[in-house]
Amino acid sequence: MSRKISVSYSAISETQAGLGRSACGQVVIADRPPGSAGGSGLGFNGAELLAASLGGCFWNDLHYAAHALSAKVRVHRVQASVDLAGEPPRVVRAHVAACVTGEAAAQVLEAAREGSTIANSLMASFPISFERLPD
Repeated sequence: MSRKISVSYSAISETQAGLGRSACGQVVIADRPPGSAGGSGLGFNGAELLAASLGGCFWNDLHYAAHALSAKVRVHRVQASVDLAGEPPRVVRAHVAACVTGEAAAQVLEAAREGSTIANSLMASFPISFERLPD
């Protein structure tokens, strides 16, 4: 089964930032740092959006996995980062760390890692490491 997910960006009045809106109405702001190519620092740059996508997807994956396994766990936090290198810069690796507690935490983390839509999509382009954070 295939499905299409899209976000449309439009100008934010009196800025060069873009307001992204999903078909369901969620919003995100894309921008550059103040003073960089007309940026105002109102939102995320591209690499930050990628890290946010990776981390947000893994946050949801942890909850999906816990539900599928009927596991009582608590997701405390997820941290995602991307490393850039080269000119022009490109992502060369990423890291996801999560703090999850409960008896089945390790099992939920592994199931989330195996089923992560964004992580699995990106791994063909660069390595992604995963870590369990302490409580």
